[in-house]
Amino acid sequence: MDRCLSKESLMPRTAVIARILAGLSLATLAVAACAAPPAGRLEMLDRGMVAVPAAGGNHVSWRLLATDPTDAAFVVLRDGRRIAPGGTTGQAGATSLIDRQGTPASIYTVARADGVGRAGRAGVWRDGYLTIPIDKPADRTTPAGETYSYRANDASVGDLDGDGRYEIVLKWDPSISKDNAFGGYSGETLVDAYTLDGKRLWRIDLGHNIRSGAHYSPIMVADLDGDGRAEIAMKTADGTVDGAGKPIGDAKADWRGRDGQVPQADRTGAITLPDGRKVASMVGRIVRGPEYLTVFDGRSGRALATAPYAVPRDDRTDSPDVARMTEIWGDGYANRSDRHLAGVAWLDGRLPSLVFGRGYYARTTVAAWDYRGGRLTRRWLFDSGAPGNADYGGRGNHQLSVADVDGDGRDEVIYGSMAIDDNGRGLWTVPLFHGDAMHVSDLDPARPGLEKFGVQEDVRRNGGIGSAMLDARTGAILWTKPADKDTGRGLAIDIDPRHWGAEAWGSNSAELYDAKGTVIPGGHPRSANFGLWWDGDRLRELLDGNRISKWDWTTGTETRLLTADGTASNNGTKSNPALSADLIGDWREEVLLRTADDRALRLYTTPIPTTERIVTLMQDPVYRAGVAWQNGGYNQPPHVSYYLGAPAPR
Repeated sequence: MDRCLSKESLMPRTAVIARILAGLSLATLAVAACAAPPAGRLEMLDRGMVAVPAAGGNHVSWRLLATDPTDAAFVVLRDGRRIAPGGTTGQAGATSLIDRQGTPASIYTVARADGVGRAGRAGVWRDGYLTIPIDKPADRTTPAGETYSYRANDASVGDLDGDGRYEIVLKWDPSISKDNAFGGYSGETLVDAYTLDGKRLWRIDLGHNIRSGAHYSPIMVADLDGDGRAEIAMKTADGTVDGAGKPIGDAKADWRGRDGQVPQADRTGAITLPDGRKVASMVGRIVRGPEYLTVFDGRSGRALATAPYAVPRDDRTDSPDVARMTEIWGDGYANRSDRHLAGVAWLDGRLPSLVFGRGYYARTTVAAWDYRGGRLTRRWLFDSGAPGNADYGGRGNHQLSVADVDGDGRDEVIYGSMAIDDNGRGLWTVPLFHGDAMHVSDLDPARPGLEKFGVQEDVRRNGGIGSAMLDARTGAILWTKPADKDTGRGLAIDIDPRHWGAEAWGSNSAELYDAKGTVIPGGHPRSANFGLWWDGDRLRELLDGNRISKWDWTTGTETRLLTADGTASNNGTKSNPALSADLIGDWREEVLLRTADDRALRLYTTPIPTTERIVTLMQDPVYRAGVAWQNGGYNQPPHVSYYLGAPAPR
């Protein structure tokens, strides 16, 4: 059943409306549409009010919170005066309106009509987006004399100071960062925190003993101990420097490989595998030395707690051994052993736990950690190398997902072609093996529970399956589509109202499928990257690079809604934003992009009004977890725990 019900089915009685409206001349908005998650999972957010220029005036919107009563009404004021209904366009029920008399200098406020809860205030973003200045780091030099610069990269958000407003946690990527397959120095990864006003709160330097690249340093931001302020967690090493300037471990240690320094390396830095193949240089690679997991304070960046990372590269030997590492991880040069993923999961249904994974091509390991009372403790460790878990090896993904798939109020970790229960035991595994993208939500509303759609890479081992839809609770395969080579991209979102549920497609096929796997004639969108709720309906739009488009199902073409000139996307061909999420305003999603010169971030919000009234997506448990894990591995868009799409055709 659709948990995000139509506003008509929940409209309050006329008498209730009359009492709310008594004596008020304003834009009155009512009716919460979605069920609230458990109270312990809710961030205490402010109204997130925002105003941007729009056709016919200013578009003004704000958050509907899960804690608001279903008949909550709101008073909207422009420059201290209530906005008369004749001066707005919108519909009772939506936390969105067009103010026809608004100007670029207007100041808006919103409050609940009953005077309860937080109010909101906003000026107009005159450019249609918010510019957030950032401090680009100075160039640095490797031990080999190579100079490198920095690019703003992936971001996450959290309420770092407990004021109900998000701050941004931003990763800086060196221009010489490397995919794991390549040797050479990679530079140091830096992590900053900024307010939306552009004030830098702190900078963490992960140091030269952490490689830089898409697979090394996912950044988790969440209120781990329930004190109302978010912490940050990352993999660290000797020489990491926290936001207060204090090093972790041995600040002088240098575990990077150099010519002749790493065992089994010849004088050029190349190594020979047991089968005689030579692999990339070991220069700059890190195959030994201690590894840590550290929790940092969100306000200062100060390290709060550090523990040995689990699992280590090889917990069966004390020294790097190519043959042993190849046997365990699939190679001996820190390629597959350094594939790291991370997420936050509510494993006890009350507070978030950290989930950090290592490996997915061969050995698959996932550790869960709790930060409570100032202490970091390991909750459980899942290892495909442990007795009874052999069928979970090699079935990981380039990103994970988190959702309560069995309905017990505690989250599971979906890790590709496998899932781990909240207690750390394997829940299910299927022989589809490794994949590059997956999506978990109520993709087929005609079925109970959640589904998982993914595209597959290892088609030679899985019987030629290029994409598949699974039951997220049991792993049962609902349908598959063939491929003869790696399917590198895939998406499952609702883009066609003629078919109930999400439409799905992959980059290796010209066909578009409905939620049951039936072909929809006319082909699919060019993009298979990010989905985004941007315009006023429940269909999702397409986000690719710095462009937002809408699929026209009648013509099989895409209509451009936004081109963010002067901005750039991240991670090469992945072309993902710094972040996409419902960060401010009503339930639609924002896009955070870096400027082309890496001197600022831009936050784009929709100028289009909506008649839909929906609780902020950030208070949905699956969506909030998705925003947290979005920056790990190959970035993917977040999804909600319920069906948020067009209604079933009549």
